[in-house]
Amino acid sequence: MHVPRRSLDDPKALRALAHPTRLRILELLQLNGPLTATEAAELVGESPANCSWHLRQLAHYGFVEESPGGAGRRRPWRVRVEVQNFDAAHGEAGRAGVAASTAIHQRELDALQEWQNARHDELPRWRDAGFDLRAIAWLTPDELAVLRDTITTLITQVAHRGEAPASRPADARPVRLVAWGVPGAAGASEKTGTTSEQSDRGGGTP
Repeated sequence: MHVPRRSLDDPKALRALAHPTRLRILELLQLNGPLTATEAAELVGESPANCSWHLRQLAHYGFVEESPGGAGRRRPWRVRVEVQNFDAAHGEAGRAGVAASTAIHQRELDALQEWQNARHDELPRWRDAGFDLRAIAWLTPDELAVLRDTITTLITQVAHRGEAPASRPADARPVRLVAWGVPGAAGASEKTGTTSEQSDRGGGTP
């Protein structure tokens, strides 16, 4: 499945994305598939009118789109499947990009903590399959770009299942997939360059 890429360098779009209610709506659309404003409101705890406004704002900046069927508040919305790049390096767009990225990553960190707190109550198959992988590796910019593209390809191969319930295996459930490759400071000492890797598997530590 081809997944389009989009560079986000419009500060208004980035500020729209960083809103906590909109992030929650986007997450619900990814988890549940298309939802109307009324359905989203019940899950978010907001009024249908408020959710309708947030959905229109998200649609205005291209984060969601109308799903076939319905009209008005009965109109279902779906998240757009795309790879988003926060490319702006400076200025107003750069600051807005940092704010949006921080809000998104904080939600993912919260979800990771929730998993760590609850994983011992999970079924063994899920507890053992869940993982948290960390490594420090010395890479060139070209190698890092190849690694980024490889991980992106692997994730996008399964990300479409949010919009296609029929493609999900019978025992599938939502799994949060997060990845980043953060270059270290220029001129880092070679003494810190030993590649290290840890895998904190779901059931690995009592």
